[in-house]
Amino acid sequence: MTAEKVRLQEDHAKQKNWRKFGPYLTERQWATVREDYSADGNAWDYISHDAARSKAYRWGEEGIGGISDDEQLLCFSLALWNKKDPILKERIFGLTSYEGNHGEDCKEQYYYLDSTPTHSYMKMLYKYPQREYPYQWLKDENKRRGKNDPEFELLDTGIFDDKKYFDVFIEYAKADADDLLIKITVHNKGAEDAAVNILPHIWFRNTWQWNNESRRPEMYLDDAHTILIIHPQLGRFYLFTEEKGEALFCENETNTARLYNYPSTGTFKDGINDYIVNKKKGTLNRSPRGTRAAFNYDVTVPAGKAVTHRLRLTNNFSAKPFSDFDTIWNSRVEEADAFYQELQQNIADEDKKDIQRQAFAGMLWGKQFYYYDVARWLNGDPGKSAPPAQRKKGRNHEWMHLHNADIISMPDKWEYPWYAAWDVAFHTIPLALVDAEFAKQQLLLFTKEWYMHPNGQLPAYEWSLGDVNPPVHAWATYRVYRIDEKQNGKGDRKFLEEVFHKLLLNFTWWVNKKDHEGNNIFQGGFLGMDNIGVFDRSAPMPAGEFIEQTDGTSWMAMFTLNMLRLSLELAKENPTYQSLATKFFEHFLYIAGAMRNIGNESIDLWDEEDEFFYDVLHTSDDKDIRMKVRSMVGLIPLFAVEILDEEVFESNPEFTERLEWFLKNRPDLANLISRWAEKGRKERHLLSLLRGHRMKRILKRMLDETEFLSPYGIRALSKVYDAKPYTFNSNGNNLTVKYIPGESDSGMFGGNSNWRGPIWFPVNYLLIESLQRFYQYYGEDFKIEHPTGSGKMRTLLEIADELSARVVSIFTKDKDGMRPVYNHEKRIQNDPDFNKYILFYEYFHGDNGRGVGATHQTGWTGLVAKLIQPKNT
Repeated sequence: MTAEKVRLQEDHAKQKNWRKFGPYLTERQWATVREDYSADGNAWDYISHDAARSKAYRWGEEGIGGISDDEQLLCFSLALWNKKDPILKERIFGLTSYEGNHGEDCKEQYYYLDSTPTHSYMKMLYKYPQREYPYQWLKDENKRRGKNDPEFELLDTGIFDDKKYFDVFIEYAKADADDLLIKITVHNKGAEDAAVNILPHIWFRNTWQWNNESRRPEMYLDDAHTILIIHPQLGRFYLFTEEKGEALFCENETNTARLYNYPSTGTFKDGINDYIVNKKKGTLNRSPRGTRAAFNYDVTVPAGKAVTHRLRLTNNFSAKPFSDFDTIWNSRVEEADAFYQELQQNIADEDKKDIQRQAFAGMLWGKQFYYYDVARWLNGDPGKSAPPAQRKKGRNHEWMHLHNADIISMPDKWEYPWYAAWDVAFHTIPLALVDAEFAKQQLLLFTKEWYMHPNGQLPAYEWSLGDVNPPVHAWATYRVYRIDEKQNGKGDRKFLEEVFHKLLLNFTWWVNKKDHEGNNIFQGGFLGMDNIGVFDRSAPMPAGEFIEQTDGTSWMAMFTLNMLRLSLELAKENPTYQSLATKFFEHFLYIAGAMRNIGNESIDLWDEEDEFFYDVLHTSDDKDIRMKVRSMVGLIPLFAVEILDEEVFESNPEFTERLEWFLKNRPDLANLISRWAEKGRKERHLLSLLRGHRMKRILKRMLDETEFLSPYGIRALSKVYDAKPYTFNSNGNNLTVKYIPGESDSGMFGGNSNWRGPIWFPVNYLLIESLQRFYQYYGEDFKIEHPTGSGKMRTLLEIADELSARVVSIFTKDKDGMRPVYNHEKRIQNDPDFNKYILFYEYFHGDNGRGVGATHQTGWTGLVAKLIQPKNT
C-alpha cells in the first residue's frame, strides 16, 4: 500500500486530519454574490478587482497558489512585484461580466501541475511578466471588441515575448497534518538579470468584525526568522523562513478611506501593497504584529537561473525547522509519484499519463472553502448596518435555510468560484478514482438539510439557488459507489442508502414541480444548457405558454432508471426496496409512454418526418408547436438506458411478480420495452426510451460529420445550421438559432458559455457511457454505420471507444506534436516552456477542438481523467 493510501485511511478513520490544510483559498472572492451587499444585486459592480486589495471580505479569502485550513481561519498565499506594476500581484486578474467581449474572463497564465488527494504534495506554476502588467490594455481592447471577435488574451499582448517573464513554482509538502513545508522557486526565463519582490503572505480571515469576537487572533514577529501565530480556535502556529526577509505587518481590515472616502485610523489590508509599491511608511504597524503579515524577499534573479525560498508553517516549534526539510520533501514527491504510478500502471502512453495527472491536479486544487449563510446574508450581522431592504425579496430569499461552510469541489476558482449542483456530480467521477471518500462526501453534502430545500430541490448555484440543474445526482451516486466498490472490494451501503432516501425527496420535487400538466412530460427550464434553444428557458414565458421539454423529460427518465438501479442494489440486503424498484420501473414506463404520445394525442416529442426528438411549445391559445432544432436536447433520450441481468429477477421475486403483472395488464406500455421477452447478450433485458429503430435513426444523425460528429466529439448543435440557421416565428418576431462552434455571439447568460455548436465534456461522457450500456444488451452482432456515410459498420462499443478517443484527442499531441486544445495559440504549441502544461477549458470549439470559455474549468472537463483510465478501473 502506498504512503498516500495510508494517509487516506488514517484520515477516513479520523486518526489524523490529513485534509485539514489544503488549496481551499479561492482565486476570486471579489464580484461574488456572497460579498455583494448592493441594492440591485449586481455583484460584478459591487467589489472590483481594483477594490479587492483594500476590502476585508465577509465570506471567504482569495490568493495566488494559496492554502488555508478547512474553516479558512488562517490563510497563506504568494504575492509578487516586478518593480513595474502599479500594484502587487496578489490575486488573479480578469475582466468582469461586462468588461469581457464574451463575458467574465480570466487574464492570467497559470497551471495546476500536481496534487495528492490529502494534499501531502502540491505544485502549481504561475507565469509572471517582467514588464508592467497590461491591466488597462486588456480592459480597453476587450471592450473595443465585439461578440464576433476573439477574446484579447494576455498572450496576445506579447508580454511573454523574448522570454521576459518569471516561471514561479509554488509547492507544498506535509510533514504532518499540521506541518507544511513550502517552497517558492522563481525562474528567470529571460536573457537579462531581473529584480522581483517575493512576498509570501500569512493572514487571518476577518471573523472578528462580523461576529463581535472579544478575542482577536494575532500574529507577531518572534525572531527575525519566525512569525508566531495565535488563534483562539486553531491554537498556536509558527511560520518559519529559512532566509531572513523583511517582516511586514498590518491589519486585515477594510481601507474605508480609499474605498468610501470615510477616514478611519489604523492600518488596513492594503498596507503591505502601499509600503512596497508606493513607498508609504505609515501603512504598516509600528510594532511587528497584526492580523496580516508578509516576508519581503527583494531579490535579483540572474538570467536563465532560479532562486528558491523555503518556509515552514507548523504547530510545532523547532529550533532547526529546516534540518529535515529536504528529507521530508523528497519523500513526499516520491510518494506522490508512487501513488500515481500505481493508478496509471495500465496506461502505456506517457503523454496521456501526464494529461491525466494534470487533470487530477486541477480537480484537487479546485477544492474551496465555501461559506454562505443565506439568512445572515439577507438580514445582516448583529450590530452591523442592515443590508438594503430590496434584498428581502431579491436573490435567494426563498433559501433562508441554506447554510454552507464546507470544502466543495468548484467548477473553477476564478470564473466559477461557486458550486453548481450538476457540475459537482460530474466532478465526483474522476475524483472517486483518487479519493472515493471525498467524492462520496460531496454527494452526501448536497442532500443535507442545510443544503437541500425543504421541498426537496437541490441548490443550483449562488447566483440563483432556485434554478434547475439536470438531475444527475443519482447517476453519480451509483457510479461513485461502483468505483469505490472496485477499489475496496465492498460497496458502501450506508452511503448509498443515505443519499437514496434524500433523492426520494428530490424525485418527488421534480414530479410535483416540473410536470406542468401532470402528464409525465417535464419542463426543467434551461437545465444548464444556457443558449441552446430558441428561447431563454430560464426566463418566464408569456402567460399561458410553456415548453414541453425533450431534455427535461429525458433527464427525468434517466433519473427514474438511476433510482431503479439504486433500489435494486439496496434490495440485495433489504427486500423492502423491491417495492420502490417497482415504483420506479412503472414510473419510467409512464414517462416513456408520454414521450411516445400514449394517452395524450396533443403532444409528441418525436418527429416522424425528421426522425428526431424536439421540444414542443404549448401556446396561450392551447396549441402545440414543435420547435425543430436538432440539438443536444434531442440526443439526451439516449441517456435513459439501463440493463437488467436475469439475476435481478431471480433474487427479487416481489419486484418480478409486480413487473410481470404490470406488463401483462398495460400492454400499451409493455410494447415500449423493445424485445423485453427476448433476452440480450448474457441473459440481459433492456430498459430504454429508444427502441432499436429510433436509436438507429438518432445515431445516424449523431454520427454524421456534417451534423453532430466533430473530429473532437459530439457537437451541442447540428452543423447544418451553419449554412442555414433555424428560424422560429414567435408573436411576429423571428428568433434564430445558428451553429456557432466557438464563443457565443450573444450576451445571454453573461455571454461566456455557448451550447450552439461547441463540444462539452459532461454530455459527451454520458453519450459514451450510454453506448457502452446499449452494447451490454445488443452485443457484437448489432452494428451501426460509423461515421454515417462511410460504409464502415461498427459495434456500439467500438463507436463508444472511438468517440472517447476523439474527445481525449483534444489534449493529446497529434502527429505534428500539436495539441488541438491550443489550436489558436502558436506560441503555446511551439514553446517547450508552455506546451507541456495543460489547461482544461469549459468547452471546446466544434470544428478544431480549441479551448473556449473558462480557461481553468477542470471541473467537469476533468472527466478526461476517467476516459483515459482503463475501463476495468
